[in-house]
Amino acid sequence: MPKPGKTGLSRIVDAFGYSMRGFAAAWRFEAAFRQEVFLALVLMPLAFWLGEGMLERLLLISSLFWVLMAEMANSAVEAAIDRTGDEIHVLAGRAKDMGSALVLLSLILLGIIWGSFLWERLSH
Repeated sequence: MPKPGKTGLSRIVDAFGYSMRGFAAAWRFEAAFRQEVFLALVLMPLAFWLGEGMLERLLLISSLFWVLMAEMANSAVEAAIDRTGDEIHVLAGRAKDMGSALVLLSLILLGIIWGSFLWERLSH
């Protein structure tokens, strides 16, 4: 049985609004998200210089989006856990640490991708 609620265009409009509230919350409450947005804004134009062809540019740009997506997921996990209370719990700590590891992995991936392209571009 389908979940009750809006359907069609009104559901899409509402979903877009929820997404915009999510972006606003990340910007307002998460310093790391703001830093990563600035990083993306600086690096994105460089992707057009560094990448040769559409696929290379898309790879460079998508690695920036992966960092932002990982930060959003990490922030969502942290907010949900913090909402439940201030008590220290091993599972809450594990979830937060895994979210942090997700962000770290995305940054490592970004470094590998961008570093490889820079190495190729500057070593010739």
